[in-house]
Amino acid sequence: MDDARIPVAMIARAALLLRAYDEDAPVLTLRDLARRSGLPVSTAHRIAVALADAGLLDRTGPGWAIGQGLWEIGELAPVSSQLRETALPHMMTLYEQTRENVHLAVLEGTQALYVGRVTGTGSIPTLSRMGGRLPLHTTGVGKALLATQTEEWLTAYFRLPRQRETSYSIIDEGQLRADIDAARARGWAIARQEMTLGNVSIAAALPAAEGRPATAIGVVAHLARTGEDQLGRMVQRAARAIGADLASH
Repeated sequence: MDDARIPVAMIARAALLLRAYDEDAPVLTLRDLARRSGLPVSTAHRIAVALADAGLLDRTGPGWAIGQGLWEIGELAPVSSQLRETALPHMMTLYEQTRENVHLAVLEGTQALYVGRVTGTGSIPTLSRMGGRLPLHTTGVGKALLATQTEEWLTAYFRLPRQRETSYSIIDEGQLRADIDAARARGWAIARQEMTLGNVSIAAALPAAEGRPATAIGVVAHLARTGEDQLGRMVQRAARAIGADLASH
């Protein structure tokens, strides 16, 4: 092998190892790391030791966990250092107005990647987490993100399979397109019990900006205690305010 390619190959293998982690597996044994990454056990061990020496992994008993050093680097990503930090005061205001879960998400591939979250003791439980991903077609932020996309992008998206998360999930292309059109017309998207029974998610997209991924802010509340139009207007105002702050920076 060309010596110039060795570092690249090692980086690719280290990335496979780090991508082996997810929310259901925050700590992995060496054998699990090897199995999930597809690397030989000996290779996985060698890379894990090197990453631990660099502070990117932590040894925790019989397993390995993501290290604080990797978290520290991750916080420098623009979605954290710029987008989330700018949005956070507006997210707090929205939480204070509603006392409900407030989410900030960006489009990542064909999923919603959650980059900000504000919740409280009175907020209903949700499946979202910081750094987690959820489907576009069953979440408020996801539908708001779909509403920002071009027809070409949507055509490719609708070729992909969509899973029904609850009995209320909309997976039919025609119905989902109607939801997207309605979101564009009123300025906010709605997902009623499509990800979690009893919940409604209302979200609005931030104004588009060059160099920033499509972004949406949303609120998840109990269906029985939500005035959808009022909440929609509040979310839309928050989206516009965040967009204005980002533009001024």
